[in-house]
This record gives sequence, structure tokens and C-alpha cells, in this order.
Amino acid sequence: MLRQTPRELGYRMPAEWEPHEATWLAWPHNPEDWPGKFQSIPWLYAEIVRLLAARERVHLLVEDAKMRQRVAGMLERAGANLDQVIFHEWPTDRGWTRDSGPIFVRNAEGRLAITNWHFNAWAKYPDWHLDDQLPGRVAALLGLPQWQPSIQNQDGAQHRIVLEGGSIDVNGQGLLLTTEECLLSEVQQRNPGLDRAQLEQVFPEYLGIDQVLWLNRGIVGDDTHGHIDDIARFAAPDTIVAAVEPNTSDPNHVLLAENLDRLKAAHTPAGKQFTVVELPMPRPVVFRNQRVPASYANFYLANGVVLMPTFHDPHDRVALNILAQVFPDREVIGVHSVDLIWGLGALHCMTQQQPAGLPSST
Repeated sequence: MLRQTPRELGYRMPAEWEPHEATWLAWPHNPEDWPGKFQSIPWLYAEIVRLLAARERVHLLVEDAKMRQRVAGMLERAGANLDQVIFHEWPTDRGWTRDSGPIFVRNAEGRLAITNWHFNAWAKYPDWHLDDQLPGRVAALLGLPQWQPSIQNQDGAQHRIVLEGGSIDVNGQGLLLTTEECLLSEVQQRNPGLDRAQLEQVFPEYLGIDQVLWLNRGIVGDDTHGHIDDIARFAAPDTIVAAVEPNTSDPNHVLLAENLDRLKAAHTPAGKQFTVVELPMPRPVVFRNQRVPASYANFYLANGVVLMPTFHDPHDRVALNILAQVFPDREVIGVHSVDLIWGLGALHCMTQQQPAGLPSST
């Protein structure tokens, strides 16, 4: 581990729309993550890999050599460019690489490094130890320096800080979006005793953040207690796409309206208001009497493309058109996600970008 922090060495977390070297994905292998719907999920992943591999390298985690062979056959049948897919036989607990994977930072020279935050399965599940190893394995594979952010608690011991990639979004120029529900509430129990002021010291040191924009709560059905990537996303340094629910009888209406008010009242470091683009919510998606966290805001930005979840909903077309206007230089593709969201995550949750850059000389 390095003695100096990323900020002291000039590193920052790039925005997702900046050029990628690759996307990291973990192949789905646990039927219990999609009970009753698992059969369709691997083929959906194959289609997503096909779309991504047409534009950038894909690092794909599989359980073992047997799964690697089977997955390669599926990808070939799906028409994916296998020359762009790199397999890693690294067992995982789950496939939500956004939350367990490495968060890359880059300096002004374009050199990369990794921030290796602790992952504890959203403080809800006991099986997280394999996923928690992922950032360290990536750092070793790529030969990148890494930091494990930690803080000294009241017991005097150093404790690694829990941070999931889906709980934050950045504009690459010093601004970070997150929610109080996820990072500050007593319910979440990710970092007991860690308060707002301490987090606002940690983010600058490890991610190069100058200002944190705090929203309140996430959407109904969100298993992660308020991840930002279901409700608000940076689309440009001073532009934010925000989910809204106009139906006043829907419980998301009040939650999202409050977040929207906060965004409209916020200002850039230069004192200007943000351009806030409203993105509708799909109608409730319910399976086995459980409402799941379906949201168009869970889109993923890869090189030259926006992959947006769709839900067989009239709002699908509206949301696709809005994102096409927000990202005019990218192809916007809808990916059917009614089955995928039963696993309580969608396209952004399953992906983690590796920015374009050079191996670090630090």
C-alpha cells in the first residue's frame, strides 16, 4: 500500500463517459439470485457482452475452466467478438461487479491506480468474501498500485471503509453524487460511526472529490438502501439526469420529488445551477408480489454507446429518446431487463468500467 493518498499523487476518479479501456463483468452462476427466472439470465448476459465487445475489451469472470468453455460457446453463438473477451477463472459470490469491483482512479499523466474499498454484501448477506477479493486481484493482474481506504474507529483499530460503486456517481471534475439513506442512515450499517464530515474527508483523499451532492433516499424495492445509480446520474460535468415519478399515488413520487428539489437547488463550484434532465420511471415491475427496483437511470455508458434497461413499458421509448438527446454522440440501445431486475440489479449494477490509461509508475 502507498503512504501518500491518491489526491496527494494527483489521482481522481474519471467520469463514466470518459474513454474506457474495458468493462469488467462476472458471469451469473447462482440460480438463487434470480429464483424462478435464472434460465434466461446467461443468454441476456451473452447479449450484453456482445454489445460491449463490439466497442471495448470485456474482462469476464467465470467460476472455473468448465464454465469458461461453456460461456465461450454461448458467446460465440450470440455473435460476440471473442477476440475482445478476456476470461478470468475467479470464483465470485455474486455478479454485481459495480459494487464489488475496483474503483479506478487516474492522474494527469493518464496513469491508473485502484481504490480497493471493503465490500460486505450491502451489510445484508454473509457470503461476500470472494467478491471482496476482486479489486486486489485486478490490481495484481494489471500491475497497478492500490489503496485500501480505512479509518481509525473508537476502538483504536483501523477499519476498512465500505463503499459500493453503485452508491456514488462522479462527473470526473470533483463532484460526487450519493444518498444519505445509503451512506449515513443507521439502517444501512455499512460504516457504523462514520459520519458525513468524515466521509467528506475520505472522498477527496481517495477519489479526488471537491464537493459531495447529498440526495435523500432511493427508490422502492432497492435492496441496497438507496443506491444513487437508480435515481440520479451525471451526464456531463454540469448536467444531471434525475428519475421522476409523476404518479402521485406511487410511493416513489415523494422520494424522487425531494431528490429533484435538492438537485435544482444545488450549484456547481462556479456557482451555477445544474442542468437537470428529468427521466421518467417505468410502471411498477412486480414478480411474486415483490416490487423490484426498475429504473431507467440504471444505464451504463461504454465507448460510443448507452445501454439502458427497458421493461416492456410505454415509457421505454420516452426514456430512450431522452438519453439520445442527452448523449447525442452515442448510440442508445435498450436492453430488455424485466428478468434481469428480478435479481434486484440492472445494467449499471453488473458492470464496472476500467478507464483508458497507462500502467502507473508510482
